Amino acid sequence: MKRKKSGNALQGFYETVTAAPKCVLSVFLILTAVCAVLGSLVSVNYDINDYLPADSPSTVALDVMEDEFDGGIPNVRVLIQNVSIPEALSYKQQLQEIEGVTEVTWLDDSVEITAPLETADKETVESYYKDGAALYSVTLEEEHILDGVEAIRSTIGETRPKAEFALTGSAVSTAAATTNTVTEVTKVAAFAVAFVFLVLLLTTSSWAAPIVVLLGLGVAILLNKGTNLLFGEISFVSNAAGAILQLAVSLDYSVFLLHRFEESRESIPDVREAMVDALCKSTGSILSSGLTTVIGFAALCLMRFRIGPDLGMVLAKGVALSLICVFVLMPNLILCIYKLLDKTRHRSFVPDLGKAGRLISRLMIPFACIQALLIVPCYLASNANSYYYGASHIFGENTELGADTALIENTFGKSDTYVLLVPKGDREMELALSAELKKFPEVTDIISYVDTVGAEIPEAYLDDATRSKLYSENYSRLVIQLDADYEGESTFALVEDIRSTAQQFCDAYHLAGNGVSSYDLMDTVTADMVKVNLIAVGAVFVVLLLTMKSLTLPLILVLSIETAIWLNLSVPYFAGQPIFYIAYLIISSVQLGATVDYAILLTDRYLEDRKTMNKQQAISSALASCMVSILTSGSVLTVVGFLLGKFSTHGLLAQLGVLLGRGTLCSLALVTLALPGLLYVFDRLIRVTTKGAVFYEEKSVYQHHFRRRRYSVDH
Repeated sequence: MKRKKSGNALQGFYETVTAAPKCVLSVFLILTAVCAVLGSLVSVNYDINDYLPADSPSTVALDVMEDEFDGGIPNVRVLIQNVSIPEALSYKQQLQEIEGVTEVTWLDDSVEITAPLETADKETVESYYKDGAALYSVTLEEEHILDGVEAIRSTIGETRPKAEFALTGSAVSTAAATTNTVTEVTKVAAFAVAFVFLVLLLTTSSWAAPIVVLLGLGVAILLNKGTNLLFGEISFVSNAAGAILQLAVSLDYSVFLLHRFEESRESIPDVREAMVDALCKSTGSILSSGLTTVIGFAALCLMRFRIGPDLGMVLAKGVALSLICVFVLMPNLILCIYKLLDKTRHRSFVPDLGKAGRLISRLMIPFACIQALLIVPCYLASNANSYYYGASHIFGENTELGADTALIENTFGKSDTYVLLVPKGDREMELALSAELKKFPEVTDIISYVDTVGAEIPEAYLDDATRSKLYSENYSRLVIQLDADYEGESTFALVEDIRSTAQQFCDAYHLAGNGVSSYDLMDTVTADMVKVNLIAVGAVFVVLLLTMKSLTLPLILVLSIETAIWLNLSVPYFAGQPIFYIAYLIISSVQLGATVDYAILLTDRYLEDRKTMNKQQAISSALASCMVSILTSGSVLTVVGFLLGKFSTHGLLAQLGVLLGRGTLCSLALVTLALPGLLYVFDRLIRVTTKGAVFYEEKSVYQHHFRRRRYSVDH
C-alpha cells in the first residue's frame, strides 16, 4: 500500500506539473531572461591566493599590512633592457605616476647611486641593475590590476620596443588570466555545443530532438549563472568550468527522459499520459544519478581552500537546477512541440550493439583481472606525484607572460619579495634580526628602517613619505628581497627558516609574500585531500546503499570509479610531469560525481535483465541497452575536457581539462569492460546481499530441480 501511495503521489505531482505547459514555459522564459541579466553582474576572482583560509598566517599578515601600511606586497616585476642609470630613474618616476601603483622599488632605495656603483655591494646592485638592464619591483593595487598592468606596458612601450622590456608577477598573471580566459572558454563552449548537437543527432530519433535537449540545458545553465549572484563573487575555475561541466554531466538526464517518453507513447496513445508515465518510470534512475553527482560536487565544499567550496556550490546548484528543468521544463517543452518531433523523425544511426555486448561478455573476466592488477600500483602512483601549489607555473613559455618570466629569470634569476612585520620600538632587535636574516644565502637585500636610515637616526628626522614606508603606528616593516622561486621544496624550507628566525626575536610577527602564500596553500590543500576524498566516497556509498539496497554493489561501483581515478592520476607520475595540486584535488571529486552515473546505469539494467536471464545473457543485454547512453554522455564529457585542455592558456584550467577528459575515458573503459566481469564474478554474492533481489536461477533452475526431485519420489 505504501508503495502504491508513493506512486500515486508522484503521478499526481507530474499531472499537476504538465497541466498547463504554456504557463510553465512562460515562467521559465521570464526566469531565464532575468538570470541572463544577473549573470553578467557576477564578478570573477582570478587570484588563487585570495582563496586561502581567512585564518592562514599569510592571509592574516596581508590583512595586518593593509591596515598598517599604504603599500602592499610587490606584485609586478618590470625589466627594461639597455638603459643607463638616469634613464632607469626616469622610468621609475613614470611608473610611480601610474594610477594604482602605490610603490616602486629600485636600486636607489638600497644604495647611494650618486656614488660609483663599484663601491656598493655587488650582490645588492646586481639584484636591481645588471648588464644595462633595470629590474623594478612594483606594488599595484588590487582594484587597478587590469588597467594598471596595461598602463605599465603602454608607458614603457611608448619609448621601447616590446623585445626590450618584460613584465611578470602575480598581478600580471591575474591580468592575463582575466583577459584570456573569457575568450578561451567561449571557444570551448562553442565547440562543446556543436559536438553535443552532432552526438544528439546520431543518438536520437528526431532531427528536432537535439534542439529540445539543448534548449532545456541552456535554460538550466543560464539559471545557474544568474543565481551565482547569491555568492557575490565566484572563482575563475567555477566561471570557466561550471557551465561546461553542467552541460556535460546533465545531458544524459534529458536524453533518458526523451527515450522513456518515446517508449511510453508506444503503449499509451494520450501524449500527456505518456509523458506522466515516462516521468514516473525515469524519476528513480535520474534522481539517483543526479544525487550522486550533486554529492560528489558538494564534497568540495568541505575544503578549507575556498576554491573547493566555490566550485562545489556552483556545480551542485547547477546539477540541481538541471534536474528541476528535466522534471518540470522539459516535459512541458516536449508536450508543446511533440508534433514537430514526430514530423522530423529519422531512422536510427546507431548500429545494433548486441554483437559488442556479446564480445565484451566473452572478454570481461580478463578485463576484470586487469582492473584488479591495476588497483595497487595506480593507487600508489597517484599519491606519489610531484605538485605545483601556487600560481607560478600557470602560464607556460609558449605564452607572452611565460616568455617574459623566462627573460627576467634568465637575466636576474628567480626572485621573490617577502614583507616581515615586527613590533615597533626595539631598534636593537630589528638590527639583530636583519643581521640574522642576511645570513641566508637567498637574501639579496633588506629594506628597513635600520638598514636604510640607520638605527641611530631618530624617526622625527624623516619625511612622512619615507617614514610611512618603514614604520606604521604599531609595526616596523622589513622588505626582504630573495633569490628564490615562488614555490618548491627549497622555498618552503626557506619560509620555515625565516619564520623560525623571526620567532626567536619576537612573538607577534607577520610574514607575507608569494612564497609564503604558496607555503600556506600547500599546507591547506594537502590537509584537505584525505578529508574530501573520504567524505565524497562515503557519501556516494551511502546513497548507493540506500537506492540499491545492497551491501555489495556500492563497494563494486565505487571501487570501479576510484580505480579509474587512480589510473587517471597515475599517468602524470609515470610521465614525470608535475601537476597542480588544486586540479588533482578537484578532479578526484568531479570524476567520481560525474562518471559514477555510468556504473549505476549499467548495474540497474543488469539487475533488471537478471530477473529473466542468466548472468551471461544479462551482461550482454545490459551492455547492448546502455552502451549508447553511456557513450553519449561519456564522449561529451571527454571532448569537453580535452577542448578545455587544448584552448586554455591558463595552466590550471588546461590541466583540469586534460585530467577530466582522460579521467572520463578511464571511467568509460572500466565501466564498460571491467565492471561487467565484476558483476558476473560476484553475481551470487550480489544476490545474497541485495534486499529483494530476484534472479533468474532462483525462479527457474532451482524450482525445476525441486520439481524433478519431487516427481522421482512420487513415482
